[in-house]
Amino acid sequence: MGAIGNAMDSIISIDLRQLTMQAISLGMMVSSVMILWKTLMCITSSESPIVVVLSGSMEPGFQKGDILFLHMSKAPIRAGEIVVFHVEGKDIPIVHRVIKVHERHDTKEIDVLTKGDDNDVDDDEGGIYADDQQWLQQQDVAGRIVGFLPYVGWVTIIMTENPIIKYILIGALGLLVIASKE
Repeated sequence: MGAIGNAMDSIISIDLRQLTMQAISLGMMVSSVMILWKTLMCITSSESPIVVVLSGSMEPGFQKGDILFLHMSKAPIRAGEIVVFHVEGKDIPIVHRVIKVHERHDTKEIDVLTKGDDNDVDDDEGGIYADDQQWLQQQDVAGRIVGFLPYVGWVTIIMTENPIIKYILIGALGLLVIASKE
């Protein structure tokens, strides 16, 4: 127990001033991450500028665990584009391809129908949309895919499926911040 014992001795020997400085450093790191996220939201015009693919419905284009980068431009959505959207009653955003676009001539609003590349039926028939919904409206769409990183999102999936790993990692990082001496 040499390493753990040394870490515990280091934590016990910290004075109040050093502990306060460590807490402030940790707070600044967390604040920086939140500021970066809000900045990405403003730049991309998307409430979720980065999402992780959680299923195989878009294979072979996107695999489970891929990280997707989103942008929501003012240009109208067209058939063939891959979008991320929210459905009422479901917490997790969905990544699927637009297969049909219906433009209302009187209001110029558009409705879209989507389908996963690996799915046999569209999202209306497949039960993805809410019970009384046949099309997605513009406000349901969180963004369009502009890039991706393959497999990097597996870290998020593993931590979501096994929360104990997340708590161990957060605890270890917290101990590292507290035990480090500047």
